[in-house]
Amino acid sequence: MLRFTNPQCQSCPHRSNPLMGCCALDELEFVAANKVTQHYQKGQVIYQEGSPAMGLYCVYQGKIKLSKAGGDQKEQIVQLYREGDVLGYRALLAGTRYTSSAVALEDCVVCLVPRPDFLRLVQANAQFSTALMQLLAHSLGWAEERMLHLAYKPVRERLAGALLFVMQTFRREGEELPFRIALGREDLAALVGTAKETVSRLLSELKDMGIITTRGSQITILKPNRLVEIATMYD
Repeated sequence: MLRFTNPQCQSCPHRSNPLMGCCALDELEFVAANKVTQHYQKGQVIYQEGSPAMGLYCVYQGKIKLSKAGGDQKEQIVQLYREGDVLGYRALLAGTRYTSSAVALEDCVVCLVPRPDFLRLVQANAQFSTALMQLLAHSLGWAEERMLHLAYKPVRERLAGALLFVMQTFRREGEELPFRIALGREDLAALVGTAKETVSRLLSELKDMGIITTRGSQITILKPNRLVEIATMYD
């Protein structure tokens, strides 16, 4: 369980991220005066697919998954976030409802910047708007690449790519290998776009090859270079 904390924007360790790093001190003070700090336990929904866009979510602590429910109601993870990331901005700019759900992968602390304050920053700060467009472009490019992988790559290659993506997303700067993370088979299957049983079987194969080790939900990546070889086999 997380201890109660109320992050201050002016002293936040993530204030230099690509978006909030564009804000002047007086703008940060304005955001800090109006934002709401929310605490979520593992598995709690931060915002629900189909609900109105309330504001910009800034991840102060923890890991979050962005997921959609398919036509068969199976979950598909479309993005992962960590501390320092922002989410929910696409629906805010489009003036639509959320097209996916944000769920805590572990206990999280998230700051919510209300929609009017977010739009005020967009209108008043050209650097903020430019950084936002760059985030949108990056997100679109990643979504296109993922769509191609799901369409053309075999499941084994997609799993290797997903493990690399998880490592690149959640590995802290300067953290030495091997990389370890607790990630359930259901979440990994939802990220790869396959069945839980298929993921379990392929993880066992990677384990037998000495590329990873597993202990319960914890996965340790021993040979990321081998995962790269498998993931790019059909590139």
